[in-house]
Amino acid sequence: RSPVASARRPTSAHGAMTSTATGRSRAGGEAPPGEPPAAMAGNAAAAPRRPRRAEPGQVPRWWSGACLVLRESDPRFGALIDRHPPLRAGVRGDAFATLARSIVGQQVSVKAAQSVWERLAQACGTPTPESVAALPVETLRGCGLSGRKTEYLGGLAAPFLSRGARGQAWARMEDAAIVAELTGVRGLGLWTVQMFLIFHLARPDVWPLADLGLRRAIALRYGRGRDPAQRTLDRLSARWQPWRTAATWYLWRSLEPDPVPQ
Repeated sequence: RSPVASARRPTSAHGAMTSTATGRSRAGGEAPPGEPPAAMAGNAAAAPRRPRRAEPGQVPRWWSGACLVLRESDPRFGALIDRHPPLRAGVRGDAFATLARSIVGQQVSVKAAQSVWERLAQACGTPTPESVAALPVETLRGCGLSGRKTEYLGGLAAPFLSRGARGQAWARMEDAAIVAELTGVRGLGLWTVQMFLIFHLARPDVWPLADLGLRRAIALRYGRGRDPAQRTLDRLSARWQPWRTAATWYLWRSLEPDPVPQ
C-alpha cells in the first residue's frame, strides 16, 4: 500500500509497485508502468478498454464482473468477497485531495496518515490547492508533515492552480499515460499515482506490487509467510488480469477490517 516521486508508503494502505499496471510502499525500485488491461476474449465480464469512471461513492460498474472472475479463478477470494464491502470510487475527495492524501501517507502507518490528514483539514478547512498553498510552512509542519512532504504538497498545488483539474482528460486516458503525466510532478511517484488510479479513477487492472501491505497479504496466503518468488507473483498476476485492482483490494482487506481509510 504506498508512492510518489520515490517515497515509500506504509504497510497497509499501500505502495511501490513492480509489474504491469501502476504503485508504491516499495519493496524495491519503482517499476515501469505496465500495459493497459488486456481484454478477456469470450468472457462477458471482460474489462473495458477505458472503463467509464464510477461516480463518487459508487461501486465501479465492472466490480461485480470482476468478483465473479476472481471467485472462479481463485477459490480463496470467495470468503473475502462475501465478508468485505467493495471499493467505492472517489470517496477520498476530488483529484487534488486524493493525490494529497497519498503524499501524506507516504512512509507512515495508516493510522498516522489519518491523524496528519485530520490536522491538515483542521488547519485549512477543506484541503484544496488554494487552501493548502495559503498555509505557512510552519503550519504545515505543525500538522505533522515532514519538510519534504510540505514541499511536495506545495508542488502538487501549483499545477492545479495554474492549469486546473483535468478530470475529463484523465477519464479518457490510458493508465500508462496518466502515470507518465503525473509522475512528472515532483512528489508524485508510481505508488501515489497507482493509488489515484484505484481510489479516484477506479481503474480495474492496477497492480501495486511494491506495496508492502499487498506483498504481506500475498506472502501470508500464497507464500507460507515468506515473500513469494517472482514466478509466483507472475503466475498470480496472470491469473487475476484484467481485474487486479479488485484482487488487490480484497488482499488488503484480508489483513485488517479497514486497511484503507476512505
